[in-house]
Amino acid sequence: MKIQPHKIGLLLGALTGGMHFCWSLLVLLGWAQPLINFIFWAHMIQPIYVIKRFDPVAALTLIIVTTGIGYLIGVTGGALWSRIQRPGGPAQ
Repeated sequence: MKIQPHKIGLLLGALTGGMHFCWSLLVLLGWAQPLINFIFWAHMIQPIYVIKRFDPVAALTLIIVTTGIGYLIGVTGGALWSRIQRPGGPAQ
């Protein structure tokens, strides 16, 4: 099966960036701390982390960096996958 590394990069970048966008939105709405508290409670862990106030610069930085890292991992993984699957690739 042939895949396009750029498309895999876009998909993984959108996924990682989108997840961190959602986290930033939870912080902005004030819902992040109750969510973290619930997750820790359900896992029987005493919460020690405190969610800080929303910082738009930090949120934008988080989203941009995680999107870029997700894209690079997707492109790299897609290129490696294509190379491994290619007839006459490194396995032969």
